[in-house]
Formats: sequence, C-alpha cells, structure tokens
Amino acid sequence: MRLRAILLTLATLALGLQALPAHAAAATATFVKVSDWGSGFEGKVTVTNGTTTALPSWNVQFDLPAGFTIPSAWDAVMTRNGQHYTFTNPSWAAPLAPGASASFGFNGSPGNFPGITGCTLNGASCGGGTTNPGVPGAPGAVGSTTTGSSITLTWGAATGTVTGYRVYEGTAVKATTTATTATIGGLAACQTHTYTVKAYNAQGESPGQDATATTTGCTGGDGTLPRHFLTGYWHNFVNPAVELKLSAVPDEYDLVAVAFGEATSTAGEVVFSVDPGLATAVGGYTDAQFRADVQALHQRGKKVILSVGGEAGRVQVAGAAAATRFADSVYALMQSYGFDGVDIDLENGLNATYMAQALRSLRAKAGSGLIITMAPQTIDMQSTGMEYFKLALSIKDILTVVHTQFYNSGSMLGCDQAQAYTQGTVNFMTALACIQLENGLRPDQVALGLPAGPGAAGGGIVAPSLVNQALDCLAKRTGCGTFVPPRAYPDIRGAMTWSINWDASNNWSFSKTVKPHLQGMP
Repeated sequence: MRLRAILLTLATLALGLQALPAHAAAATATFVKVSDWGSGFEGKVTVTNGTTTALPSWNVQFDLPAGFTIPSAWDAVMTRNGQHYTFTNPSWAAPLAPGASASFGFNGSPGNFPGITGCTLNGASCGGGTTNPGVPGAPGAVGSTTTGSSITLTWGAATGTVTGYRVYEGTAVKATTTATTATIGGLAACQTHTYTVKAYNAQGESPGQDATATTTGCTGGDGTLPRHFLTGYWHNFVNPAVELKLSAVPDEYDLVAVAFGEATSTAGEVVFSVDPGLATAVGGYTDAQFRADVQALHQRGKKVILSVGGEAGRVQVAGAAAATRFADSVYALMQSYGFDGVDIDLENGLNATYMAQALRSLRAKAGSGLIITMAPQTIDMQSTGMEYFKLALSIKDILTVVHTQFYNSGSMLGCDQAQAYTQGTVNFMTALACIQLENGLRPDQVALGLPAGPGAAGGGIVAPSLVNQALDCLAKRTGCGTFVPPRAYPDIRGAMTWSINWDASNNWSFSKTVKPHLQGMP
C-alpha cells in the first residue's frame, strides 16, 4: 500500500508540472559601446534568435539622449525620427536560424555616450519581455503626393488588430484616420516635412514608418530641367582639352555653364565676350555666332548659364554697392546673350551676406525662371559655418542646385565625422554629399561634381560608373561602399562635370555613362 501511494503521488506531481506554463524562449537584442573617443562613439547591437523557429526579419528600435546623433550605420537599414532610430535587417540578410545571431554597428556623436533607451525588437523588449502585447505591426512603406499647400501620405496596412492610424510630425499628431491615407493641409509652398505613421489599438501603438516630402512651389528656377539632370562646363578659353563651339555640346547635357564671366576694376561688375584665343582655335567664333548657339541650345530644350569666377576669377562682392553692380551687370549679360541664370564658382573667397543680396536683386530683375547654381570646393561645404554653405542656406528658397567639386581636395571628413574619406571613391562622394543633405539643403538642390576624365583635374578622377554607383547609394541606399547614408534621398538632383571639353577629350565617356543612368532614376 505504501509503495502504491508513493507512485500515485509522483504521478500527480508529474501531471502538475506538465500543467505549468513553460518559459517561452524569445529573440533578444543587446547593445554594447565598442569605443568612445570623446568626439564620437561606435555602437554595436547583436540580435539573437532564442526561439526554436527561424526569425525571417528583425526590427530594432531605440532612443538616443538629447544632443546625440547617429549619422551612419552598417549591416542594417537605418531610419530616424528625431531621437528615435529604427534599424531593420538588410535585404541581403538570410533568416536568422534558431540560436543564431546577427550584429549591426553604427557611429555616433558626440562622445561620452551614456547608452540607448527604450529598446524594442520586433515590438517586444530587447531583453525578451513583451511590451504592449497585442499592438499592431508597423504600417507598410509610406508614399507621398504633394501640392503647394498639402502633403498626402499613403501607406500599406499594418498587421494585427488595427483600430486606426496616427500621423506624427515629431511628437505632434497631425492626422488620425481609419484609412491607409491622410492629407496634411495648410502648409507653406516649398517646405520639407518628415512624418511618422503608426498603427494603434487598445493595447498601444505600433513601431513607426517614416516619410519625408516637400510641398510644390519651389522657385529655384528649374524651368524645364529634368528631375535628375546633367550639368557640364563649357570652356571660353584654350587649354589642353578639345576646343568646341557651343553648338557642339551633345544632347546628353541638360544645363551648360559657360566658363567664365570675368571681373573688371569696378567691384562686383561682371563682363563676358568670346575669348579671342578660343575663336582662333575653333576656326572663327564671334559674339553673334555665340548668341545664335545659345538660342539653338534653347531650341533643343537646354539651359545655358554664365559661370562667374573659376580658379583664376577675381569677382568680388563684399559690399552693398558691389552687390547692386553684380546684379545689374549679370542681368545685362543675360539679356544680351540669352543666359538663363548664373553659376557662382568663386574659388578665391566669398561674402555670403552680400552675395545673397546680389542674387536676390538679380532674381527680382529676372523673375522666377532664374537658374542659380553654385560650385563650391569640398572644403567650402564641410560645415554650415562656411561662407558658401551660409550662402546656400540663405537663398535656399531661390537656389536651383549646388554641385560641389568632389575633386582636387585630398581626403575629407564626411557627415559621420568618423574618418577622412579618400577622394575618387564612392565613400567620398556619398559621405560628403550627406553633409549638405543632412544640414538644410533639399535633395533636389544637391548634385555631385566630378572631373570628366584624365587631364580634367589633379585629383579625384573617377570612373563614370562610380558616379552612377554613388547616385544609387544616395537615392536608394544600394551600391554603397562602407559608408551608408542615414536615409535614402530619391530626389538627389544629378551630376556635374568639369568639363564638356574634357569629356570630348575622353571620348564622351562621362556624359554617355552618367546621363542614361540619370534618366533611369526614379
């Protein structure tokens, strides 16, 4: 009897143990600060699949303390909304097998980083505990259409039980809807807004899905320029490159910058005429023939602008009187020769205050069709405190495009401030363009300026295919080098080359490679 009682007791205990809920295995994400050098830090997050089934994808989100940023990451796709960052597995990553791990890293600034907060993995705590159980999944990718006063967002439906969707701008709710679309109205023309769409139900909100859009009505003088276009400089002088009449510019070029308008002894005054040496080299070329060629390019759908400055240029606009003289003289040249605008290529100093005054005066004379471009050197766009950068931001409402010269500079810091990138590489072009894209200029105001081939520059010459690769990296975050921009910029404007003449000297390799790629961009 005693043995039977013991056996019954053990059997009952076993049944009781089976009825207890097992501790569910979970996927986890852990953060470590790899290094910290005072002005920046490197972080690493490891996602571990502690479940018994493959993890098809992962979504890690966390917040940074105020004042800290993450400019670049690797082995993950990064998006940002204020201090909230989202990292998802890259498209090439395979499902994470049970027990397997995957890591991604990032550089941040400044240093002395205290750590991340609010970390979630696929909507649950990074430590494996559930946060907001039963919340919907994230909405699908957000698309946008715009008018001069509104932005309409459309997104994919979230998974799970969805009561509705909230559209945030920062922490402010701009719209609440049960549909998968919302329109935010009452906006000013030519303004860029970043929104976050979240699904919600009684249990809480889903992870967010971000989108950035710009209202129409920008008055940067685009005219009939394509969404993505190619700019080339045409030499009004003789050098080792092929000498060309303006009529010989091929159709691959959308915008032709005539180099250069020259200074006079009167501060701010700009003059132009066909260079006698060039006229002799091409078998004769008069100002009248040049004017006719400008009109012929117009008939082919091209735009022609006058570039002011250059390496040897001495145009100076350092006072109110010089600003007025600049505007008056450039406008007179536009009327005389048919130029559609002006390019600022002053490589010997620039006063942002008075040049902005000059360009606004010129705009008042020429109207909203005025094209204004800038060709700063890389050093001129390293920070918003530089005069060129200050000028670009101060005339952002009327600026067409900045095509920075990504050459003749040596190695330079990119927007991640992590290392000096070597010129002539995809990393150099993308990391330096990122500085402008993340510090106030719209993507449609940023283009990549590169030499057309051997002979065109002393350094930074790249294969045209690398220019295409850099454009894809910026527009789609594909084809990048080790630097991956913090977000995609599908409106990146295009490319510029120095010069059309050097392109001719190199069998038109630049224009015939880059222009078709620009036409194929979204």
